Amino acid sequence: MVAPAGKIPDVGRSRSDAEKKLDSGFIWLTRIFAWGIAAILILIALPIAQQALPALQKFGLGFLFSSAWDPPNENYGAWPMIYGTIISSMIALLISVPLGLGTAIFLSEDFIPPGVRRILTFLVELLAAIPSVVYGLWGIFVLIPFLRPIQMFVYKTLGWIPLFSTPPAGPGMFPAGVILAIMTLPIITVIARDSLASLPPDLRQASMGLGATRWITIFRILIPAAFSGIVGGIMLGLGRAMGETMAATMIIGNSNRVNISLFAPGNTIASLMANQFPEASGLQVSALMYAGIVLFLLTLLVNVLAQLIVSRVQSKYQ
Repeated sequence: MVAPAGKIPDVGRSRSDAEKKLDSGFIWLTRIFAWGIAAILILIALPIAQQALPALQKFGLGFLFSSAWDPPNENYGAWPMIYGTIISSMIALLISVPLGLGTAIFLSEDFIPPGVRRILTFLVELLAAIPSVVYGLWGIFVLIPFLRPIQMFVYKTLGWIPLFSTPPAGPGMFPAGVILAIMTLPIITVIARDSLASLPPDLRQASMGLGATRWITIFRILIPAAFSGIVGGIMLGLGRAMGETMAATMIIGNSNRVNISLFAPGNTIASLMANQFPEASGLQVSALMYAGIVLFLLTLLVNVLAQLIVSRVQSKYQ
């Protein structure tokens, strides 16, 4: 409808003072929330660092590379737990990332009817609702007996390789990695699926319109476009694996020794704190807090590296 002459609608009117104040208030509110997150992190880190100070002053950086954990003689070192935390988390990611990304692709594309897709998505999300102690019990009574023949076969076949040089005796680094993979799988899958499903349909249509197959479209167009979200899900899963306590404590074997074999018992920082904190006192409490600071810094380092990877990939495709 054409407006009458002399009555041109005021499309570009300036905002009122109330609207400007509302926008300014919203900006300040979000700024306060952002600084509030930083304040929460500081409030968490400072008390832990304060309690870790006696151990930091006595052991210094040698705490990170020492294998001793001797409460009677007050001699502590966290290297076996740092090693166990990193290795068990890497095992979990090696299993959960391909499986989670493949499941996310399967659930975000039109491979199955929408009704079946919704049911499968709900089942994947349901894995995240299972308590970790239940995972631990399931690991003891189901997973370890299931994995033992497989581990024994690998040990007899490839035992000359240091990674498989220890005969499996039940709890160990590999079963712990598998249980952590199952626990991190729903996080990686759901976030990767949401990242892929939120992409504009034009990307798929344009790629296929240029002659690309479905799989080329998925691996050359969709995954790079959703890379930041996928990496974010992987990092959240890695954080869950590094900080998991009960399931890892029940499965890993709680041995404060470094063994390169994946079938040998090990320990993690979270498991160490869960096992020893109830009976700790004096310098041992400070050493456990020091180990907690190390875990905090490891998680922070992982997130920084993830952000660097995302930035580099995004600059490549821009």
